[in-house]
Amino acid sequence: MDSNSTNVSKDLYNLILDRKANPIDGSYTNYLFDKGIEKIGKKVGEEAIEAIISASKGDKENTIQELADLFYHALVMMAQMGITPEEVEEELKKR
Repeated sequence: MDSNSTNVSKDLYNLILDRKANPIDGSYTNYLFDKGIEKIGKKVGEEAIEAIISASKGDKENTIQELADLFYHALVMMAQMGITPEEVEEELKKR
């Protein structure tokens, strides 16, 4: 990943952590945290399936949107479980 990609993921992750520590009424992120890991996991799965369907249809723009949704929900899952972007990056480096 280039530094811009890394910064986007880390910045978004930090924003998600801040929302977890400082809940805002009506926040979708806080809704997910309140519902817990089962709901977050369902959203990750849903967004993954939607990305696959868009890609299989050759719909680039919608695939980008669905991947963004998947990325966000994966970061929420990481924050809920105490997994940092650095830990994921280290795992990727091992591969």
